[in-house]
Amino acid sequence: MRIILVGPPGAGKGTQAARLIDTLNIPHISTGDMLRAAVKAGTTLGLEAQAFMTRGDLVPDEVVIGMIIERIAAPDCSKGFMLDGFPRTAPQAAALDEAMAAAGVTLDAVLLIEVPDSLIVERITGRRSDPETGAIYHLAFNPPPAEIADRVVQRKDDTEAACVARLSKYHSETAPIVPFYEAKGLLRRVDGVGSPDAVTARIADALKG
Repeated sequence: MRIILVGPPGAGKGTQAARLIDTLNIPHISTGDMLRAAVKAGTTLGLEAQAFMTRGDLVPDEVVIGMIIERIAAPDCSKGFMLDGFPRTAPQAAALDEAMAAAGVTLDAVLLIEVPDSLIVERITGRRSDPETGAIYHLAFNPPPAEIADRVVQRKDDTEAACVARLSKYHSETAPIVPFYEAKGLLRRVDGVGSPDAVTARIADALKG
Protein backbone atom coordinates (compact mmCIF):
# COMPACT_ATOMS: atom_id res chain seq x y z
CA MET A 1 0.00 0.00 0.00
CA ARG A 2 1.35 3.44 -1.01
CA ILE A 3 0.39 6.07 1.55
CA ILE A 4 1.10 9.73 2.35
CA LEU A 5 0.62 10.64 6.02
CA VAL A 6 -0.64 14.16 6.78
CA GLY A 7 -1.71 15.98 9.92
CA PRO A 8 -0.88 18.90 12.19
CA PRO A 9 2.07 18.81 14.61
CA GLY A 10 1.10 16.86 17.71
CA ALA A 11 -1.63 14.85 15.96
CA GLY A 12 0.11 11.55 16.71
CA LYS A 13 1.54 10.87 13.26
CA GLY A 14 4.77 9.40 14.67
CA THR A 15 2.95 6.94 16.92
CA GLN A 16 0.60 5.81 14.17
CA ALA A 17 3.33 5.61 11.53
CA ALA A 18 5.35 3.24 13.74
CA ARG A 19 2.30 0.98 14.12
CA LEU A 20 1.34 1.08 10.44
CA ILE A 21 4.75 0.18 9.06
CA ASP A 22 4.73 -2.94 11.25
CA THR A 23 1.16 -3.85 10.30
CA LEU A 24 1.55 -3.23 6.58
CA ASN A 25 5.22 -4.26 6.37
CA ILE A 26 6.19 -1.15 4.41
CA PRO A 27 9.01 1.37 5.00
CA HIS A 28 8.40 4.74 6.65
CA ILE A 29 9.97 7.40 4.45
CA SER A 30 10.63 10.60 6.38
CA THR A 31 11.99 13.24 4.02
CA GLY A 32 14.37 14.52 6.71
CA ASP A 33 15.87 11.06 7.26
CA MET A 34 15.94 10.47 3.50
CA LEU A 35 17.89 13.67 2.88
CA ARG A 36 20.45 12.85 5.56
CA ALA A 37 20.87 9.29 4.21
CA ALA A 38 21.36 10.50 0.63
CA VAL A 39 23.95 13.05 1.74
CA LYS A 40 25.78 10.41 3.81
CA ALA A 41 25.72 7.92 0.92
CA GLY A 42 27.08 10.55 -1.45
CA THR A 43 24.45 9.95 -4.15
CA THR A 44 24.23 12.43 -7.03
CA LEU A 45 21.09 13.99 -5.58
CA GLY A 46 22.54 13.78 -2.07
CA LEU A 47 25.59 15.81 -3.12
CA GLU A 48 23.33 18.30 -4.86
CA ALA A 49 21.23 18.65 -1.70
CA GLN A 50 24.35 18.98 0.46
CA ALA A 51 25.51 21.97 -1.59
CA PHE A 52 22.28 23.81 -0.78
CA MET A 53 22.36 22.78 2.88
CA THR A 54 25.98 23.86 3.28
CA ARG A 55 25.03 27.33 2.05
CA GLY A 56 22.17 27.39 4.53
CA ASP A 57 19.58 27.28 1.74
CA LEU A 58 16.45 25.15 1.54
CA VAL A 59 16.80 22.11 -0.71
CA PRO A 60 14.66 22.84 -3.82
CA ASP A 61 11.47 20.85 -4.26
CA GLU A 62 12.70 19.25 -7.49
CA VAL A 63 15.74 17.78 -5.70
CA VAL A 64 13.61 16.43 -2.82
CA ILE A 65 11.08 14.98 -5.25
CA GLY A 66 13.90 13.40 -7.26
CA MET A 67 15.11 11.71 -4.05
CA ILE A 68 11.60 10.50 -3.23
CA ILE A 69 11.17 8.94 -6.68
CA GLU A 70 14.61 7.34 -6.34
CA ARG A 71 13.77 6.06 -2.82
CA ILE A 72 10.38 4.55 -3.67
CA ALA A 73 11.99 2.64 -6.54
CA ALA A 74 14.12 0.72 -4.00
CA PRO A 75 13.36 -2.99 -3.48
CA ASP A 76 11.99 -2.50 0.05
CA CYS A 77 9.20 -0.32 -1.40
CA SER A 78 7.93 -3.06 -3.71
CA LYS A 79 4.94 -3.67 -1.41
CA GLY A 80 4.39 0.03 -0.80
CA PHE A 81 5.61 2.85 1.43
CA MET A 82 4.50 5.53 3.84
CA LEU A 83 5.69 9.03 2.97
CA ASP A 84 5.84 11.48 5.88
CA GLY A 85 6.92 15.14 5.88
CA PHE A 86 6.30 15.84 2.20
CA PRO A 87 4.42 17.40 0.50
CA ARG A 88 3.97 20.38 2.81
CA THR A 89 2.40 22.77 0.28
CA ALA A 90 -0.12 22.54 -2.58
CA PRO A 91 2.55 23.23 -5.27
CA GLN A 92 4.69 20.42 -3.80
CA ALA A 93 1.69 18.07 -3.89
CA ALA A 94 1.07 18.87 -7.57
CA ALA A 95 4.75 18.46 -8.47
CA LEU A 96 5.03 15.16 -6.58
CA ASP A 97 1.85 13.89 -8.25
CA GLU A 98 3.31 14.70 -11.67
CA ALA A 99 6.64 13.01 -10.85
CA MET A 100 4.93 9.88 -9.52
CA ALA A 101 2.73 9.66 -12.63
CA ALA A 102 5.83 9.92 -14.82
CA ALA A 103 7.45 7.13 -12.79
CA GLY A 104 4.34 4.94 -13.08
CA VAL A 105 3.62 5.09 -9.33
CA THR A 106 0.04 5.46 -8.07
CA LEU A 107 -0.95 6.37 -4.53
CA ASP A 108 -3.50 4.26 -2.67
CA ALA A 109 -4.43 6.76 0.05
CA VAL A 110 -3.57 10.02 1.75
CA LEU A 111 -4.22 9.63 5.49
CA LEU A 112 -5.20 12.83 7.28
CA ILE A 113 -5.16 12.59 11.09
CA GLU A 114 -7.41 15.36 12.42
CA VAL A 115 -7.16 16.79 15.94
CA PRO A 116 -8.61 20.15 17.15
CA ASP A 117 -6.04 22.89 17.70
CA SER A 118 -7.05 23.29 21.37
CA LEU A 119 -6.26 19.63 22.10
CA ILE A 120 -2.97 19.80 20.20
CA VAL A 121 -1.88 22.78 22.31
CA GLU A 122 -2.81 20.81 25.45
CA ARG A 123 -0.90 17.75 24.21
CA ILE A 124 2.25 19.64 23.26
CA THR A 125 2.50 22.14 26.13
CA GLY A 126 2.00 19.34 28.67
CA ARG A 127 4.92 17.28 27.36
CA ARG A 128 7.97 16.90 29.59
CA SER A 129 11.16 14.90 29.11
CA ASP A 130 13.61 13.37 31.55
CA PRO A 131 17.08 14.69 30.64
CA GLU A 132 18.71 11.65 32.27
CA THR A 133 16.77 8.86 30.55
CA GLY A 134 15.16 10.62 27.58
CA ALA A 135 11.73 9.31 28.65
CA ILE A 136 8.74 11.42 27.57
CA TYR A 137 5.87 12.19 29.94
CA HIS A 138 2.74 14.34 29.93
CA LEU A 139 1.56 16.33 32.93
CA ALA A 140 -2.09 15.31 32.38
CA PHE A 141 -2.05 12.04 30.43
CA ASN A 142 1.14 10.34 31.64
CA PRO A 143 2.62 12.20 34.63
CA PRO A 144 6.25 11.56 35.59
CA PRO A 145 6.82 9.53 38.78
CA ALA A 146 7.04 11.70 41.91
CA GLU A 147 10.72 10.86 42.43
CA ILE A 148 11.77 12.44 39.12
CA ALA A 149 9.09 15.15 38.83
CA ASP A 150 11.57 17.88 39.84
CA ARG A 151 14.03 17.09 37.05
CA VAL A 152 11.75 16.78 33.99
CA VAL A 153 11.97 19.67 31.54
CA GLN A 154 9.89 21.24 28.78
CA ARG A 155 11.46 21.55 25.32
CA LYS A 156 11.78 25.10 23.99
CA ASP A 157 9.53 24.31 21.02
CA ASP A 158 6.81 22.84 23.29
CA THR A 159 5.71 26.22 24.64
CA GLU A 160 2.24 27.53 23.79
CA ALA A 161 3.62 30.35 21.63
CA ALA A 162 5.80 27.98 19.60
CA CYS A 163 2.93 25.49 19.25
CA VAL A 164 0.48 28.16 18.03
CA ALA A 165 3.06 29.38 15.50
CA ARG A 166 3.56 25.84 14.14
CA LEU A 167 -0.18 25.29 13.88
CA SER A 168 -0.61 28.61 12.07
CA LYS A 169 2.03 27.59 9.55
CA TYR A 170 0.37 24.19 9.10
CA HIS A 171 -3.04 25.74 8.42
CA SER A 172 -1.68 28.33 5.97
CA GLU A 173 0.80 26.16 4.08
CA THR A 174 0.04 22.45 4.50
CA ALA A 175 -3.76 22.31 4.93
CA PRO A 176 -4.29 23.42 1.28
CA ILE A 177 -2.99 20.03 0.10
CA VAL A 178 -6.13 18.44 1.61
CA PRO A 179 -8.56 19.59 -1.11
CA PHE A 180 -5.97 18.62 -3.76
CA TYR A 181 -6.00 14.97 -2.66
CA GLU A 182 -9.71 15.06 -1.81
CA ALA A 183 -10.47 15.96 -5.43
CA LYS A 184 -8.49 12.91 -6.52
CA GLY A 185 -10.54 10.64 -4.24
CA LEU A 186 -7.44 9.67 -2.24
CA LEU A 187 -8.09 11.44 1.07
CA ARG A 188 -9.00 9.36 4.12
CA ARG A 189 -9.96 11.50 7.13
CA VAL A 190 -9.25 9.94 10.53
CA ASP A 191 -10.34 11.30 13.91
CA GLY A 192 -7.12 11.53 15.92
CA VAL A 193 -8.82 12.13 19.29
CA GLY A 194 -8.71 9.27 21.78
CA SER A 195 -6.29 6.51 22.71
CA PRO A 196 -3.59 5.43 20.22
CA ASP A 197 -5.35 2.05 19.93
CA ALA A 198 -8.64 3.73 18.99
CA VAL A 199 -6.94 5.88 16.36
CA THR A 200 -5.12 2.83 14.94
CA ALA A 201 -8.46 1.03 14.61
CA ARG A 202 -9.97 4.01 12.77
CA ILE A 203 -7.00 4.12 10.39
CA ALA A 204 -7.43 0.41 9.63
CA ASP A 205 -11.11 1.04 8.83
CA ALA A 206 -10.25 4.07 6.67
CA LEU A 207 -7.74 2.06 4.62
CA LYS A 208 -10.36 -0.60 3.91
CA GLY A 209 -12.66 1.97 2.33
